[in-house]
Amino acid sequence: MRRLHRPATAAVAAGLIAVTALLPLSRVDAADQAKQALRISASDGVSLAATLTGPGPLTARPTVVEFTPYGENGATFTVGPDYNFLTVQVRGTGDSDGSFDVLGPRSQKDVVDALTWACAQPWSNGELAIAGFSASAIIIFNSLHQELPCVKAAVLRSGTFELYRDLLVPGGVPNSVPGLAVLGGIGGLALVQGPQRLARNPSSALGVITGLLSAGFNAGLLHPTLDTYWRERGFRGNVNDIPTLLIDGAFDVEPRGDYQAFQQLRADGGDPHLLVVGGHDGAPRGTDNGVADIARWFDHYVRGVDNGIQNEPAVQMLLANGDREDMLAGDFVRLEGSDWPIPGTTWNELTLSKAKSGKAVSLNDGSLKLGTPDAGTTKQLYPAITSLPTNTDPNTIATIAGGDGGPLNKLADFIPALTNMNLTNLTGLTYTSGPLSQPVTAAGPATLDLRLASLMPTTNIWAVISDVSPDGQAHPMAVGRLNTAFPDVVPGKSLYSAGQLVQPYGDYANPRVGLLGVPRTYHVEFWPIANRFQAGHRIQLSIVGQSALSLPSLPSLNTVTIGGTSGSRLMFPTVPGSDLAAALP
Repeated sequence: MRRLHRPATAAVAAGLIAVTALLPLSRVDAADQAKQALRISASDGVSLAATLTGPGPLTARPTVVEFTPYGENGATFTVGPDYNFLTVQVRGTGDSDGSFDVLGPRSQKDVVDALTWACAQPWSNGELAIAGFSASAIIIFNSLHQELPCVKAAVLRSGTFELYRDLLVPGGVPNSVPGLAVLGGIGGLALVQGPQRLARNPSSALGVITGLLSAGFNAGLLHPTLDTYWRERGFRGNVNDIPTLLIDGAFDVEPRGDYQAFQQLRADGGDPHLLVVGGHDGAPRGTDNGVADIARWFDHYVRGVDNGIQNEPAVQMLLANGDREDMLAGDFVRLEGSDWPIPGTTWNELTLSKAKSGKAVSLNDGSLKLGTPDAGTTKQLYPAITSLPTNTDPNTIATIAGGDGGPLNKLADFIPALTNMNLTNLTGLTYTSGPLSQPVTAAGPATLDLRLASLMPTTNIWAVISDVSPDGQAHPMAVGRLNTAFPDVVPGKSLYSAGQLVQPYGDYANPRVGLLGVPRTYHVEFWPIANRFQAGHRIQLSIVGQSALSLPSLPSLNTVTIGGTSGSRLMFPTVPGSDLAAALP
């Protein structure tokens, strides 16, 4: 249950944490820091801005490198006295010349050029590490198909593995407001540094402006399907063997990427570790945001310190205990495992039933249950109209809410309806389980198989899994979304368990528009859920209109078919030690 009078004990900057958060490894007194502005010449002659910091004087040390599109103050890490830190401004951003290509092929080549240059500098001992958060992590995932010279270790937090499906167009639904916020941050900071660029190289201004405008059109409008443009801005293979620590948050705005990266790097023969301890969504009170483990990771793999971090569980997670805001206040659950998904995870087939749950105020108040579907099929209608994002988009809201004690989170303490699903459920379909007799821990991707027809050629399916507390508040825990123009999946890249599809890899390259009013089966991927449903709580599935933070679409009337042979079901993940069948009445 949400605490209504939680004290604020941490001051957190407002706005997008993606742009402003600083995640220190270990602090060095600023008075002891030396700082040097540098220029790097890329292989095509474009001049990139860079800043080197470290204990003075700047002598040869292991050097941590971060590539940022957020200007001269865009570094998201600080390091201890055993390291230098090099911040490189991505081309076409900050004070770097050239045109911004949305972390595409030319920026990826710059990564190799800058690392090659840095490795040979007198302030480097030839051993480099990479640090990245959000955009500065994305560019590294995009660049792994190239050999990254001299890199001994990497720490990558909250970055997309595939920019299209992990952030900007998840489920084929344009994630417009987060995308515009990122582009606005990059462009705004480039303008702030405009005067120094004009004074240094007046001719560079046209390329920078052209690149930023082109980025907006390309990423926002001109490439609605997963085409070559987007494939060049995602993982395209890995020719490196870099020990990588991946960090994410349970409610991060781009949570899928680090989980997928962990699986891929392990499949490539590496030994990555995954910490789900906080990202754009903030770290729970009483935790260190992964700071200690980041420092130990670099110390072990770069400096050879025998600190044992390589022997710790490969996956370590902080899960919600029924509510996102309470998690930030320190009410969370720990989970460890040797792999992802956690070995022994079971996906439970929950059917959507017309039987009244008696616990939701919605258009249908259906039930969610294990076992045989209803004997016959039932058609249920809902309007696909824009929904309140503070209810239906917990990942984006967690990013702008300000962390523990942040303004929006504090407001939700006094107005619980602001961030629970009860208000939005009024115009949607809900399916609610009975009360759990024992706790159930859910961690992993989930899938909604849904038989649906629409009165529009395309509509956006938006589904939310919530934890309903005994007082009736439905706290959103995970979101699935899908543009109905993309009904197909790529079997070879999808995840199956016991022969059942549990994480669809949508085919967003080949749209197939449906016929008006004719039902089709859709497979909706949920970003990973990370929550313990306590005894007495209920699991709820809501099917509603898309979040207002997505690109607006025309309203529609959608018809969902459940029961019988419809195949409509929720594949719900539970970890070892949880028995959903025993917990449900």
